[in-house]
Amino acid sequence: MPVQNATQRFSSRVDNYVRYRPGYPREVLNLLKKDCDLATESVIADIASGTGIFTQMLLENGNRVFAVEPNAEMRRAGEEFLRSYPRFTSVAGTAEATTLPDHSVEIVTAAQAAHWFDREKARGEFIRILKPGGWCVLLWNERRTDSTSFLREYEQLLLTYGTDYEEVRHERTTAEIAGFFSPTPFELSTLEMRQEVDYAGLEGRLLSSSYTPTPEHENYEPMLRELQRIFDEHQINDRVSLDYNTLVYYGQLS
Repeated sequence: MPVQNATQRFSSRVDNYVRYRPGYPREVLNLLKKDCDLATESVIADIASGTGIFTQMLLENGNRVFAVEPNAEMRRAGEEFLRSYPRFTSVAGTAEATTLPDHSVEIVTAAQAAHWFDREKARGEFIRILKPGGWCVLLWNERRTDSTSFLREYEQLLLTYGTDYEEVRHERTTAEIAGFFSPTPFELSTLEMRQEVDYAGLEGRLLSSSYTPTPEHENYEPMLRELQRIFDEHQINDRVSLDYNTLVYYGQLS
C-alpha cells in the first residue's frame, strides 16, 4: 500500500483510537528485558507511534523514547497524551525516513504498524539508526476471530461491511515477517490479552479501524445496527470480550 495512503487512513479516527484501542500486556516489557537487553537507560525509537499507546509503556519503564509518527493528527494526540513525560520526544517522520541520527538508539519498536511499512526501506532505516547489537521489535494485538460465538459474529460483520478489511488486515503480513528480518534470525513470543467493553467501547473500537466505513458511507448505519444486535445477543452484565494474541517478533538486524 502507498505510504501516503497508509499514513492518512487514521486521520478521521483519532478520537476513537485514543479512547478505545487496547493496550498491550505488561509481559511485553518483561520479555524485552529478558531477551532484548531492555534497561531503564535504553534509548528507544517507537516507529509509527500513533497516539502513544505503546510509547507510554516504554516511558513508564523509564526509557527515553523518540516517538516517530507521520500522521499529524495522530502525532498531536500523542503529544497531548504524553506531554507529562520528560523523556518523550515527538518526531515527524516515517518508518522509511525517521530523521533520527545514525546509530542513536538501542531498540526500535513498532506496535500495530509494521504491516503499513515499505519493509525493505524500513529495514534499511532501522539498521541505520540502531547501535551495533541493537534490537528490532515488531508487535501486534491479533484479535481472535473464532474462539467464541461473539468473536465469530464480529468477524463476519467486518467481512460483510468492511471497506477493504481482507486486503489490509495485518494478519496477512505477519506471516511474511521473516522477510523483514532476513537474513538475521528472529524470535516470536505469543502473549494473551483481553479487552472487556460495553457497547460504547465496542462501537468505538470498531470505528477506530481503518477498514470500517465512515458515517457518509451507505454501509455505516447497517453496520452499527448489526453491531448492536450482536452485542445485545452476547453481552453478559453489559460487557463483551475482545480476545487477542499479542505477537512479539524480535531480532537483531544486520
